[in-house]
Amino acid sequence: MLDTLRKPLFLIAAVLIIFALLVEVAFSFGLVTNDEPPGLGISYLALLDGLVVYTILLMAASLLIPERIQGRVQGVITLIVSLLTLLAAITQGFAALAKLIIMSQLLLSPIFGTIAYMVIFGTFPKEEAAVMLSTIMTVKLTFAGFLVFAHQRFIQNKGLVLLVLTSLLANVVISFLHGFVPGFLVNITDAVAAIIIVILAAIWAIVFLIGSIIAIVKAIV
Repeated sequence: MLDTLRKPLFLIAAVLIIFALLVEVAFSFGLVTNDEPPGLGISYLALLDGLVVYTILLMAASLLIPERIQGRVQGVITLIVSLLTLLAAITQGFAALAKLIIMSQLLLSPIFGTIAYMVIFGTFPKEEAAVMLSTIMTVKLTFAGFLVFAHQRFIQNKGLVLLVLTSLLANVVISFLHGFVPGFLVNITDAVAAIIIVILAAIWAIVFLIGSIIAIVKAIV
C-alpha cells in the first residue's frame, strides 16, 4: 500500500490532525482564549487525538524507517505511549469527577450552596466553545477526507477507522451536552462529557497496550 500512497495528501492529513491536537493542548492552557479555558471537555479531546496522531506518525515512520527496524521498536514505543495515555486518563478522570461532585453538591445545597454555584459555575462561554468545537470538527473531517484520498485502503484499516470515529463522536458528545441544557448547567454537563471522553481514551489506551505487548512478544520470539 505504501508504494501507491499519495504522499502529499497523506502529509496534509498528518498536518491537519497534528494541528487539531495542538489546538486542543493550547486550549487546555488557555492559549487560544482570553481567559481560563471554558470547561474540561475540549481540552480532554487531546487524550483521544493524541492516539490518532501517534497512529498517523507510525504510518509516516514506515515511509522512512525499514520495516525490520520499525517492528522492533514500535511495540516498546506503543507500550510507553499507551501507559502514559492511560495514566493521564485516570488522573484527568478523577479531576473531572471531583469537579462534577463539587458542582452537584453546591447546586443541590440551597440556599448558600446554590448561590455559590451560580457565582462560580453559573456561566459558561457556550458560543466560544461552540466555535472551537466546530473548528476542531472541521479540521478532523478534512483530515479524514485527505487520508482517504491519500489511499482508499485506509478505510479497510478497522482500527484506524474506529479510532477516528471515536474522536469525531467525542466532539459530537461535547457539543450535544453543551447545547441541550440551560446555560447555568453547562459546566456540569461539560464535566460529564469530559468523563465520557476519559473512558473512551482509557479503552483505546488499553487496546494499544494489549497490541504493544503482543508485538513485543512476537519480536522477542
